[in-house]
Amino acid sequence: QVQLVESGGGLVQAGGSLGLSCAASGRTFRSYPMGWFRQAPGKEREFVAAISWSGGRSDYADSVKGRFTISRDNAKNTVYLQMNSLKPEDTAVYYCAADIDGSYYSSRKSEYEYWGQGTQVTVSS
Repeated sequence: QVQLVESGGGLVQAGGSLGLSCAASGRTFRSYPMGWFRQAPGKEREFVAAISWSGGRSDYADSVKGRFTISRDNAKNTVYLQMNSLKPEDTAVYYCAADIDGSYYSSRKSEYEYWGQGTQVTVSS
């Protein structure tokens, strides 16, 4: 079992920055890949970023490349998402997810077994 708790969402103006955190508990954190997804009203949940268990490799959706950075601190059981140059279209509920059976990071939400409760990010124009 893995429990995930996101924090750090909020309201920011376009062009601003926000940092999200996701604290994990339960199964050994350093052993599995992690991902961030987001869901805007009326839309499907979509991939944002993913990171390998070691933190050495990562992947991003094209829409956030160059603006968002995913990282993790295995000593703190925490994964982060730093979001810069935010746009109104980044407005969504952001979820972190754990792929405890994975050996490599994935952009497919079906690969992730555990999810946090989500944190709202709102970008005003």
